Amino acid sequence: MAKTPGILDRWGRPIRREAMTEEFSAATIGGVRSPLTSYPGDGLNPIRLAQILREADHGDPVRYLELAETVEERDPHYLGVLGTRRRAVSQIDITVEAASDDQADVRIADMVRDWVGRDELSDEMFDILDCIGKGFSFTEIIWDTSEGQWQPARLEYRDPRWFRFDRRDLTTPLRLDDSGRELPLEPGKYINARIRAKSGVPLRSGLARLALWGWMFKAFTLRDWAIFVQTYGQPLRLGKWSAGASEKDKDTLFRAVANIAGDCAAIIPESMSIEFIDTGQVSASGDLYLSRADWLDRQISKAVLGQTATTDAIAGGHAVGREHRLVQEDIETSDARAISAVLNRDLIHPWVQLEFGPQKRYPRLLIARPKAEDLAGLTSALDKLVPLGLRVEQSVIRDKLGLPEPAPGAEILSVSAPQVSPPGPGSIFERFSGDFEGGAARPAPATALNAERPSAARTEPPAPEAILADRMGAEVQPEMGRMLETIEAMLTAAGSLEEFREMLLAAFPTLDSGGLAARLAQGMMAAHLAGRIALNEESDG
Repeated sequence: MAKTPGILDRWGRPIRREAMTEEFSAATIGGVRSPLTSYPGDGLNPIRLAQILREADHGDPVRYLELAETVEERDPHYLGVLGTRRRAVSQIDITVEAASDDQADVRIADMVRDWVGRDELSDEMFDILDCIGKGFSFTEIIWDTSEGQWQPARLEYRDPRWFRFDRRDLTTPLRLDDSGRELPLEPGKYINARIRAKSGVPLRSGLARLALWGWMFKAFTLRDWAIFVQTYGQPLRLGKWSAGASEKDKDTLFRAVANIAGDCAAIIPESMSIEFIDTGQVSASGDLYLSRADWLDRQISKAVLGQTATTDAIAGGHAVGREHRLVQEDIETSDARAISAVLNRDLIHPWVQLEFGPQKRYPRLLIARPKAEDLAGLTSALDKLVPLGLRVEQSVIRDKLGLPEPAPGAEILSVSAPQVSPPGPGSIFERFSGDFEGGAARPAPATALNAERPSAARTEPPAPEAILADRMGAEVQPEMGRMLETIEAMLTAAGSLEEFREMLLAAFPTLDSGGLAARLAQGMMAAHLAGRIALNEESDG
C-alpha cells in the first residue's frame, strides 16, 4: 500500500487513507443515528401530509422518510411493484470491461471481476436501489486492508434519515456525526445513489412523493369500505315481540338481535321472532370501493413500472402484454445504467486509485442483460476478416464469449500448423501426367478417362478437353468457394456499398489465392499434356 499522491474523489477532495478503515455512519444507541422510528402515517390526512412534504422541501426529511418507509410496510401493492423493479436490476449479472488489452489494465479488471462474483452483492445492490423509492440512498464502503491490499469487504446500507442535504442547493449530501453536526461525506467512503423519477432535487425526485398521496387516498377508501361492509354487508335483523311484552322482554330481544351480528348466535323466548331483511343493492354499492382501490393501484403500477399488464389483469391479449413488457424493460435498462455509473464513480474509481494509484483509464462495471448475439457468426466472420487485416482487441472478444484472461502458466489452445498432403490418386495432375522419354509422353490409361462419364449408349470416349473442363470445374470450385465466403463476410460486415468497396480494395492484395493458383497451374499442365497426347494420336493415325 505505497502512498500515492493525487487520489481525489468526484468532488476533487483528497482521499485520506488513514480514515478509510473507520465507520462514520453506523447506528448509535440513544444518539442521532438511532434505528428507532416514529410513525407519521397514523391518522394521516391531506393537511398533515402537505406539512411533512414541506418540511422535506426545506431540508428536514426525517418525517418524509419515515412515512415513505411506512407506506412500503402497509401497502402490499406498492411494496410488490417497487420490489419487482429493484430485484429486476439487483439480479442482473455484472460484467467488467478492461480499460485496454494492456497487461496492467487486464490485471485490474480481473481484480474487479473476482470481487463482483461475491454472493452478497445481490443483496447489497437491492439496498442501494432503495433510491428508486426515496430518490436517493447512502451506502458506506467498509474497506479491507488485512493483507496489505485495498478491497471492499462489504457495502453497508445506511438509514437515509442519518443524512442531510446542504441548504444552499438541497443537492450536496451531508452526514450527521455523533453530535448531530452536518459534515461533508468522507471521500472514498460512500456510495451516493440517485435514480430520478423526475428532475429536481433529491428529496423531490423519488417515487415515494407520488405513492404517499395514492396510499393516503386508498386508505380513506379502504376505511369507508370497511364501515360500509360492517353496516350493510349483513342483512338487517328485525326483532318482533308479542303484544304485552315487558321492557325486560324487549331488552332481551334487542340483545339477541345485536349479538347475531357479531356472534351469529342468540336465544329468545318462543313468543318472539327475528326476521332477516336483505338490503338489495349492497353488492353494487360495494363494487365502487373495489373499483376505486384498484384504480389507485393501477396508477401506482404506472408510476413505478411504467405499465399495468404485469401487475393487474387487463384486456388486450398477448400484443398489449408484450408492449407493456417492453416499457418495463426500458425502465430496467435505465436503472441498470444509472447504477452502473454510480458504482463506477463511487466504488471502482476510488478502489483502483487506492490499490494502484491514479490511472488514465479505469475498468468499467456494466449491469445489463446480455443481448442475444450470434457468437457462431461472429467467430466465423473473425476467422475470415482477421487474416485480411481486421484489428480486434482480444479483451473485447473474450468478454463477448465470457472467457477470462488466461492465468500464467495455463495450457493455452493454439492453432496447429496446416498439413499439406500430396495430390492423391484421381487428381487432375495424375490423370493427365505421363513419363516423357525422348520427348514423347506416355498417355494415361483410357479407362481413367472413360470412367468419368459412364454411359451405356456412348460408343466413343469423350474428348479429352471435355473431361479436362469437367475436372477443372470440380477441382477449382472449393477454392473459389473459400474466396467467395471471405467476400460474403466482408459484404455482411459492411454498412454500405462504398464501405464494401473500400474493404474489398484493401483486402484484395492479401486474399488467399494460393490454393486457386495451384489448381490453375495443375490445370494448365494437364491441358498441355492432354494436347501432347492428342497430337501423338493424330500423328499415329
